[in-house]
Amino acid sequence: MPYICPICQTPLLQHLPAQSYQCSNNHHFDIAKEGYVNLLPAQHKKSKEPGDSKEMMRARRNFLEAGFYQPLAQAITNIIDQYLADIPNPRILDMGCGEGYYSRQIEILAQHDNLDLHGLDIAKNAILAAAKKQSTAHFIVASSERMPYSDDFFNLLLRVYAPSNDNEIKRLLKTNGYLLTVTPGPRHLWQLKEFIYQDTKEHDTQAPLPEGFENISSQKVSYTITPDQEQRLALLQMTPFAWQATEQATHAIQQAKNLEIEADFILTLAMKN
Repeated sequence: MPYICPICQTPLLQHLPAQSYQCSNNHHFDIAKEGYVNLLPAQHKKSKEPGDSKEMMRARRNFLEAGFYQPLAQAITNIIDQYLADIPNPRILDMGCGEGYYSRQIEILAQHDNLDLHGLDIAKNAILAAAKKQSTAHFIVASSERMPYSDDFFNLLLRVYAPSNDNEIKRLLKTNGYLLTVTPGPRHLWQLKEFIYQDTKEHDTQAPLPEGFENISSQKVSYTITPDQEQRLALLQMTPFAWQATEQATHAIQQAKNLEIEADFILTLAMKN
C-alpha cells in the first residue's frame, strides 16, 4: 500500500500476522476488523473525536442513499470514465469521503473495470461506515491537511465540498493527474436559504485552483429534489449555513408542504502540469 507514517513520513509496510502497518521507526498502526486504518495520531487531533458526529453522519448517509445526489454522482463518474479510460488501474482518492457514498457510486456506475479507489476522512465513525459498506476500496482516518500517502501516487483526486491543502494535492497527484472539484452552483439549495436569510444571495462559483494546475473543463449540474420533512432537516445539517438557522426557520423548513429544492453544482476538472 502507498501509506507513509503520519509521524515520521517514512514508508509503512504491512505486517500480515499482526494485521498492522509499521514503519522503520517502529510506529505501529493496526488494521481495524472492518479493513480501514487509523492514521490520525492523537497529536494531530484538534478534538477528541474530530469530524462529524455519529448523528450527523447517519443523517447525511440516509439523505444521500435516498438518491437525491445520484445525478451528481453520475456526472462525477462520467468524467472519470472519459479522462481515465486509457489508464490501467487508475488510482482515485476521495478527499473528505465521509461515509463513502461517492466512492460506492463510482464503483457501481463506472464503465472502467479496474479502478483503485481510496477514501480519506478525519471522522473515524464515517470511515468505519464506509469500510463496512465497500470492502473493495481502501479507507483511512486522516486529515486532508496531512494526507499520509506517498508522492505522485494518484491519477485523480476528488474533492466534494472538502477542505484541502494545495501543497498536499500537488504532492499526491502524478504529473498530468486530475483534480476534480465539486462546488455549489449559484442557486444551490436556494429554497432552504430563503427560510434563513432575509437577503438570499447566489453562491460564488469561483473554484480556485492550486498553483501549477490547468483548468480542463467546467460543467453545471442542476435539477430539483423534493425531500420529505426528515430528509430536509438532514439536508440542512449538511450545509455550512445550518448554524444560522433559527428554531423558527428550522421548524418552517420541516413543515413546508411539498417543498421543491434546487440542487445546483459546478464540477471543475483541472490537470497538474
